[in-house]
Amino acid sequence: MKQLLIATHNQGKVAEFREMLPDFEIKSAADFDLPEPEETQDTFAGNAILKARAAMEATGLPCLADDSGLTIDALDGAPGIYSARWAQTPNGRDFMVAMNAVNEKLDGVKGDETAHFIAVLALLKPDGTQQIFEGRASGHLSWPPRGEKGFGYDPIFIPEGHDITFAEMEPSEKHAMSHRAKAVAKFVEYLKTNG
Repeated sequence: MKQLLIATHNQGKVAEFREMLPDFEIKSAADFDLPEPEETQDTFAGNAILKARAAMEATGLPCLADDSGLTIDALDGAPGIYSARWAQTPNGRDFMVAMNAVNEKLDGVKGDETAHFIAVLALLKPDGTQQIFEGRASGHLSWPPRGEKGFGYDPIFIPEGHDITFAEMEPSEKHAMSHRAKAVAKFVEYLKTNG
């Protein structure tokens, strides 16, 4: 089985990648005790490349890094690349804090809760290969948070054509439509033609 390093410490993301890429032995940045590089870029793609490069250079393994987040139309795309940082507290990340911040910021613009989850995957290999794969899931926000099955902002995001949040869906149902699943599908298609 081919080994693939996912440059993340987020165990929710690692679990999703393991489910979506069963033909790979998935390792995470946490398995190698790698530091989390500071995300200094101003795009999802830039941050994904930065994370993939740091992990690949530290381990010598092919690396797939994900940078993803929630973009809200009424907030001009925020939190966007800062989605995880909105959850940062002195004791670590707490997405209830982030979801409360979203709700407070939307208070003055009720009626336009359209939002999109965006995931950008960067594949970097020691031979110099670099590829980008993007996926998007559109929908709207709902308050209060509902569901226990997801992570991050999943409890407030209802995808188009549904009336339940990502966090209320079974993982297999979410993986059929999520932003990350769409990006992973492009990655798998790339592998079929490029090995």
